[in-house]
Amino acid sequence: MQKHETTGNATTTAFDGARWKSRLDELLSTHRVPGAALAVLVDGEIHELAGGVLHTGTGVEVTTDSVFQIGSVSKGYTAALVMLLAEAGKLDLDAPVVDVLPDFAVADAAASRTITTRQLLNHTSGIEGDYVNDTGRGDDCLARYVDGARHVGMTNPPGATMSYSSTAYNVLGRIVEVLTGTTWDEALKELIYAPLGLGHTMTLPEEVLRFRAAMGHMGDPGETPVPTPVWNMMPRSAGPYGGICATAADVARFARLFVDGGTAPDGSRVMSAETVEAMLTREVEMPDQWFLGAHWGLGWGLFEWDGVRGFGHDGSTFGQLAYLRAIPEKGIAIALLTNGGGAAPKIFETLCRELTAELAGVTMPAFGPAAEQPAVDPAPFVGNYRREGFLMTISDRPVGEGVLQLKYEGADGLKDSFEPLFWNLVPVSDSPSKTVFAGRRNEKDSWIPVVFYALPDGARYVHFGVRATAKAV
Repeated sequence: MQKHETTGNATTTAFDGARWKSRLDELLSTHRVPGAALAVLVDGEIHELAGGVLHTGTGVEVTTDSVFQIGSVSKGYTAALVMLLAEAGKLDLDAPVVDVLPDFAVADAAASRTITTRQLLNHTSGIEGDYVNDTGRGDDCLARYVDGARHVGMTNPPGATMSYSSTAYNVLGRIVEVLTGTTWDEALKELIYAPLGLGHTMTLPEEVLRFRAAMGHMGDPGETPVPTPVWNMMPRSAGPYGGICATAADVARFARLFVDGGTAPDGSRVMSAETVEAMLTREVEMPDQWFLGAHWGLGWGLFEWDGVRGFGHDGSTFGQLAYLRAIPEKGIAIALLTNGGGAAPKIFETLCRELTAELAGVTMPAFGPAAEQPAVDPAPFVGNYRREGFLMTISDRPVGEGVLQLKYEGADGLKDSFEPLFWNLVPVSDSPSKTVFAGRRNEKDSWIPVVFYALPDGARYVHFGVRATAKAV
């Protein structure tokens, strides 16, 4: 029988570590994911669990002090740095970026002059989001990255829609460097790691080598994953948008900063309550209401489950996937770090749904088509949708289920850089403002949202993978 405790107005169930360890092991085995670490904050305590192996070639076990790559969960840390600078009066979020970085520019000259720090934070800058540029290991890597970004195009006009931009977060990282007079890495240590006691969080490979480190693995759902040929493909210049490594417990400790309203576990204030609330306040509604939440704040994806607010982020690197969800009102945070396999999302979905139901009494919604699907005319959506480096072709010739097929491939400089991927699209809902489809490659895949909509100027877009892509005219 589970022990129940009352905290404030919420009744929670005491955390049963042995049972959840067994559940984690079961899911790893069922879904053929090599290993994972799980940390759960509940009732003011962080519980740490681990299962599987770090590397299928060595058989070294995952332990709770094992370090994983957290990918884009790193963006939450970069956002926190920026917000601390704004809190200190060193930065105006609504002033143009060029006020801080006079040489900042993208390919669109007009946008370069008007894009604000707030738009970088809430992913409405319109800057093409997947610009990768290895500018070396030097401390000038971000300065050189931002200089190279002057050739990067736009997905949409600034402020017109939400489109996830890793490029924007590297610009934020450079803003941090200019305002602190140090590197982004060192600013993290001083302003985030030290006050929160994050002793197992780092950005550089030589720092990771001090600990047990997870190796990434690749493989589609249902397949036995194999180790990636290299440990990490992230250059140092990718740090602000995806370069942090950490234990699951350290990720939960970082999330706790926002759960506890800006204080460290020792009671010292790291961030003002007003800044925490600003980061967790809705800034923009997402066309895709499911993938990372219905809205975006200043650094976090935001959701409401059963009317209770929460925040989170996902991260992916070469063969590793990371997940964070937190519900401040209930005092809980869940961090799951995995070392690959195509079914890692299913493990997260299952664990997060079960944990939040038991510990917080809220229901994590599931996404997918209903038994009875709405009748949708596919003709308006057929065509090519293009953004820099990527081409999506929507056709009405799916293979198997669905009424549409989405083909995703590289374009421009990324042409032929990877094998084309295909999703069959099944209608979910239709309204005057947007039409929602659920897509998956095969029956073993999780359903993902694919949303067709138009901007006020009539330009047609598809929102897929949290990115906006315009229909070619």
